[in-house]
Amino acid sequence: MFKLINKYKSVLRFILTFVGSYFILVLVYNLYLTYGASDTYYPDIITHTVAQQSESVINTLGYDIKVEPSKVVPAMNLIMDNKVLAYVVEGCNAVSVMLLFISFMLAFFDGWKRTLLFIFGGVALIYGMNIIRIALLTIGIYEYPAYTELLHGTIFPAVIYGTVFLLWLGWIRSYKKQPSIKKELVE
Repeated sequence: MFKLINKYKSVLRFILTFVGSYFILVLVYNLYLTYGASDTYYPDIITHTVAQQSESVINTLGYDIKVEPSKVVPAMNLIMDNKVLAYVVEGCNAVSVMLLFISFMLAFFDGWKRTLLFIFGGVALIYGMNIIRIALLTIGIYEYPAYTELLHGTIFPAVIYGTVFLLWLGWIRSYKKQPSIKKELVE
């Protein structure tokens, strides 16, 4: 049994680090959601901010949209032409995707400085991509309402998860790179 554990030590460490860090991060996030509710920044400050920043991007693209707290669900309504086009709910703020990304990065830890820089850069990229995703999704729903399900259910999740996948791929490719053949020949 110990031979088997020793043989797959790195795989077990990856799995335990990934699952353990994800569990802890989700626990902390759920505490935030439980105790971080706000009347000022409804439903929570992250979702509220994401909705407002999406509004700014949409308005910059030439559409007249406003964001208001929903009276029906804990969300922010994206309203254009007096019609609610979309809700920005807690699940739309990409925090759960960021937590998944961070957990993977911690499981492939490669020194504090390098790992933390990649985490901060990756989280910023995911956050920015999510704002653009919500803005383009809202415009797509406005311009092409017949394609709402395709846009919301397939294309735009592929964008955010595709971004995370490419970040992971980039990290893995750079993770503890082996010395080049030239360097080995010189030594």
